[in-house]
Order: sequence, then structure tokens, then C-alpha cells
Amino acid sequence: MTAESGQGWFEADAPRRLVPIVALAVALVAAVTEPSTVPDLLLVCLPVLGFTVWAYVPATPLLALSIAVIVPVVVAQRFGELEPIMFEASLLAFVVGRWSPSLKSAVSLGVLAASSPILVALVQEPAQVAVAIWIMGIAFPWVLSRAFVRQERLTDQLADTRRELAERAMVAERREIARDVHDFVGHGLAAVMLQVTSARHVLRRDPEAAEEALRSAEEVGRRSMQELRRTVTLLRSDETGVDPPLPSVAEIPALVEQARAGGLAVELQTRGDLSAIPPGIGVAVYRISQEALANAARHAPRARTTLGLELTDGRVAILAETRGPVVTSSSSSERERPRYGLIGMQERATALGGDFAAGPTPDGWRVSCLLPVGDRRGP
Repeated sequence: MTAESGQGWFEADAPRRLVPIVALAVALVAAVTEPSTVPDLLLVCLPVLGFTVWAYVPATPLLALSIAVIVPVVVAQRFGELEPIMFEASLLAFVVGRWSPSLKSAVSLGVLAASSPILVALVQEPAQVAVAIWIMGIAFPWVLSRAFVRQERLTDQLADTRRELAERAMVAERREIARDVHDFVGHGLAAVMLQVTSARHVLRRDPEAAEEALRSAEEVGRRSMQELRRTVTLLRSDETGVDPPLPSVAEIPALVEQARAGGLAVELQTRGDLSAIPPGIGVAVYRISQEALANAARHAPRARTTLGLELTDGRVAILAETRGPVVTSSSSSERERPRYGLIGMQERATALGGDFAAGPTPDGWRVSCLLPVGDRRGP
């Protein structure tokens, strides 16, 4: 055992090690305030010895400790003297209530400790002990110790709950960062790779087309860098004290233009006053639309895509339909990889109480999402 582990064990048992000190103080008070013989003084020392052994030998049974305390306490008062030694029974009640492994054990040993005034009354002739008062004096420390036990359990439960909430918050934050990285970095890199691939294919036979593709890749890369800077600013907003601008529904037309510049045949259709969409919902609408267009550019670059946005009856509907040839991957690893884009869209919709669906259609691919606006939840 290392020094650090030994120190931790000592600190954990510090309250337990105080018990013999309290027992010794009670024995000294009893010996000083009441006349006693040498045999009685020896009896007074036995509870102190029992508490000491229990404190430093963790395997000591509480039943053995109870017997080692109650028997000398009762015998020492057979002549009506040394009544302060009864406080050893009160200390015993606190110990069994605090350190018993179960409530059943605590109750049974507490009753045994509380019966010591009755036993004293039986052995004294005539009986001089105030049985009722001493029973209360023994029961109160037991109740107090059980309150301590309950408080410790509640504290442990609170610590576990806080730890669980912190872990959930960390997982949620990691998911949010993963979605943002996928939206910003993933989309930008995918678009750049498409343009670079196009440039490579036409580099020898059509230098002008290759140059145009590389120019488009450069523009996409710059926009991705701007998005990345905005994400970093968002993550560091607590440090800088600056509220970073968040994307909104008003930026979706520019998003569509960017997709067109990248070579995607896309049409935007809107209905309703989209400016009435709250900012929090607007961010989700923008991100889901962005992911839908990115998937269309990645998996169906030669198809036609229609992005529809509609605000009606307290709900905003997003519908992205792609009609045309869909590129199928020949790599098994590519087919089996997790679809983080779809996962991210699903998570955004679920977090806002909306519905999301995506899947193939007879002539392409379809993404639909319905988000509540205002107080209404669900479709």
C-alpha cells in the first residue's frame, strides 16, 4: 500500500477514530464525579477498550462491540453508582446507527443499546436509574446517526446525478461539435474534392474548364474557412464575450447559389413569410437544407434538385427532392460507413420536437422535415 492510499484510508475513518476519544472522556467524567472502587474503575475502562478495538480493527463485529459496552455499563451500576457511564450506551447507539451495514442491523442493535437502562434497573436494589430519560438519551443519538446516514446517501446520489448530467452534457456537446464539423468542414471538403476531380478529368482536353473548376474549388474553400471561423467563434464565445452571427433562413438563397456555382442543378421554392421563423428554428432549417444540398451534390451531381421551404399553420416544412441518376459507391467500406449527415439532420429535428425522414424514391432521393414554430409541437 502506498503512502497516498494509506492517507486516504485514514481520512476516510477519521470520524470512527474519534469514537474512542469520546468514550474515554465519558469514562473519566464517570470516574471523577462518582465514588467507585478499583473493580468498578476496571469495568469503566472496558467500554473504552471495546471502542478502541472496533475503531482500529475494521473487522470487529458490532454485536461484539455492543456486548463489550453494555455488560460492563450494567454491571458497574449494580450499586447505583457511576451513572454517567450510561453515556457509553448513548455513544454505542450512535455507532450502531451510523456504521451498521443495514437498517435491520441498526434497529436491532439500537434496541439492544436502548435496553441497557432497563437492565440497570433490574440489577439495582433498589432501582435508582431514570429509565425513561435514559432510553430517550440513548434513542436520540441513534436517530441522529440515521439522519447522518441518510444525508450521506442523498449526497452520494446527488454527486452521482451531477456526474451523470455532466457526462450527458459532454456527450451532447461532442455531438453538437461533430455536427458542426461535419456541416462546415465535411461539406466544404466534399465540394472542393468534386471540383478538383472535375478539373483533373478535363485538364488536358479543356484547360479553361479545368481553370473554372479550380476557381470554384477555391471559392468553396474560402467559404468553408469562413464557416469554420464562425464555428470557432461560437465555441469560444464565452471567452471573447462576442455573440457570433448564426446562419438563418435568409441565407438559404445564397446557399442555393453556392450549390449552383458548384455545378448542382438546384431550384429553390418558398411559400409563406419565412422571416417569421424564430432564430433557433432558422439555424436548424439552414443546416438541414445545407446538408440536403451537400448530399445531392455528393451523390447525385448530375440530377436536378428542388429545395422547398414552406411556413404554414405554425410549422415549417423542408422538402428536398432529387430526380435523376444517383451515384452508387462500389466500395464496401463506403457503403457501410455511418451516415453522419442523416444522423445530424435527425438529431436537429428531434431536438426541436419535429419529424424527419429521408430515403430513396423511384426516381431519386427525398429528404423531408417538419419543424414546429411557436408553441405547437409535433405535426
